[in-house]
Amino acid sequence: MLLSHLFDWRRALVVVRPETLLRWHRKAWKLLWRLKSRPGRPPIPGELQRLIRRMALENPRWGEERIANELLLKLDIRVSPRTVRKYMPRHPPGRPRGDLRWSTFLRLHAQGMLSCDFCLAITASFRMLYVFVVIEHGTWRLIHCNATAHPSAAWTLQQLREVSGLEHRYKFLLHDLDCIFSRQLDESIEALGISVLKSAPHCPKMNAICERVIGTLRRECLDWLVPLSESHLRALLRAWIQHYNRGRPHMALGPGIPDPPLATIPKSASRHRRAESYAVKAEPILGGLHHEYRLAAA
Repeated sequence: MLLSHLFDWRRALVVVRPETLLRWHRKAWKLLWRLKSRPGRPPIPGELQRLIRRMALENPRWGEERIANELLLKLDIRVSPRTVRKYMPRHPPGRPRGDLRWSTFLRLHAQGMLSCDFCLAITASFRMLYVFVVIEHGTWRLIHCNATAHPSAAWTLQQLREVSGLEHRYKFLLHDLDCIFSRQLDESIEALGISVLKSAPHCPKMNAICERVIGTLRRECLDWLVPLSESHLRALLRAWIQHYNRGRPHMALGPGIPDPPLATIPKSASRHRRAESYAVKAEPILGGLHHEYRLAAA
């Protein structure tokens, strides 16, 4: 009676047929049991789902059986192959499973690829010297650098012969279309078992790694120091290359260092504090133009 004073309940009544009421009841019953009885196994943790997707993306030729066995034998995680297949990323239509991506292709070939190029340095007496650099794509390590006032094809070939020693097995050498890289030079390099790759005209991005290291050499060394002579320039290059390979962090490596030190860094319990038994030591490079920092006993 109290509700009848608040609103007209007679207008809220709806006259339906018995078939409509039964149909509503069946739908409500299906919805109830769909919510109470979810088919299938419960989902695995989100961290494990992301790990499965990561392993599938990093190893495009692996299937669900290989990933499941890898998780079981290496990480002691028991997941059935059908569960792994459920969380693997879907391949786009028209692309077969296990197809090699460009990033994987370039990463595989970078381990045996070299690139080289020249840059210019001006001495205190305004003498032009040409700096020749050779970098390894896989590790971003500068493996050779030299300077000369009169570059020639014979001199360049001798520098490349010193690089391609017996301790390294390189497969590709990338350079531009400079006239100093003559046909005889390319034929001599190919006789050493190294295939020569040439970048297209006016396309420095095809030799991007070597162009980048030359830019770094200018910004971190040659733009701030004026060499007095050819021997002085070689001494500066040796000091900077040692810093580049053994002390300078590289964002392209994760960040990382091409030749990391053998000594392990002691772990700290805090993110922003070191143990009191260690102190930070600074070592000047190129007369204080750069510094390298390390931990030492206090």
